[in-house]
Amino acid sequence: QVQLVESGGGLVQAGGSLRLSCAASGSIFSIAIMGWYRQAPGKQRELVATITTGGRTTYADSMKGRFTISRDNAKNTVYLQMDSLKPEDTAVYYCKAGTRPIGDYWGQGTQVTVSS
Repeated sequence: QVQLVESGGGLVQAGGSLRLSCAASGSIFSIAIMGWYRQAPGKQRELVATITTGGRTTYADSMKGRFTISRDNAKNTVYLQMDSLKPEDTAVYYCKAGTRPIGDYWGQGTQVTVSS
């Protein structure tokens, strides 16, 4: 079992930056991939970025070039650096861990609000 705790959300103006953190605990050695997702009210949850234990990353097109995902295995933490934020980025951001044997674990989410 894996537990995930997100932090770092808040209110920023358009063009500003935030860094989100996701701290993992529990069966951390079973984690194969971690990622960030977001969901705005009334809209579907969408992938933001993922990173494997080997450091391979993927990004959604709308975030590519503005957001950067990274991890610190010594701290069992994944980060999402968000730059050039837009009002359209306003959403609850969730951390996800994928494990072997197969399983998905989610954090509670952290609110990001971008004002124009």
